[in-house]
Amino acid sequence: MKITIEWTYATPKKLKSLFKSEELTIQHALLLLEDIEKTGRVKQIELYDENGSTWTKKELSKWLKQSDTEISDVVAYFDGGFDLETHLSGVGAVIYYQQNKKQFRNRYNARLEELDSNNEAEYAAFYFLVQQLELLEITNCEVTFKGDSQVVINQLSGEWPCYDESFNKWLDKIEERLKALRIKPFYEAVGRKENTEADRLAEQALQGTPIESHMEIN
Repeated sequence: MKITIEWTYATPKKLKSLFKSEELTIQHALLLLEDIEKTGRVKQIELYDENGSTWTKKELSKWLKQSDTEISDVVAYFDGGFDLETHLSGVGAVIYYQQNKKQFRNRYNARLEELDSNNEAEYAAFYFLVQQLELLEITNCEVTFKGDSQVVINQLSGEWPCYDESFNKWLDKIEERLKALRIKPFYEAVGRKENTEADRLAEQALQGTPIESHMEIN
């Protein structure tokens, strides 16, 4: 969550001016707010988030303490692969996040049947990733999704239209789950080199090697 501060500053000669900060993390907003208040010349202060909801200093401090135990800073990778000979698909998902001031990485994969193409495997991989977020109880937060499938990323972000009926069904399923989880998605297309972990997981799934791991990272 980002916070914007607006405040009215008054000089000793009662000249007033309105100032507005850039969007700040809660920690930075509270530090700046404390410094502003020390001047003794602030007549009015307003704090609000990206959605326009207003907050008090006390509410932000309380939220910050509670957020230490919640999952945050979520970055999630996906990849899917399809074998033309066997008509099997492999999907991989990697989730990075912070909790209790520690960094974690979760990795998952699965082998799927009844898909028809590599593109459909990419959609299935994204949906599989969303399912893992739900199992981790990651809700009501921002998540950055990264993958090397420009088709999936650009169609989910709305930059590209989708005319394929089967792909639209996947898009609908994904968007419904994200809405139900109250996840605010950000989409980023990356090169295959940056998506190596998810790609490897999808390959291992096709080879019949299931992976599910959870680890703390530095």
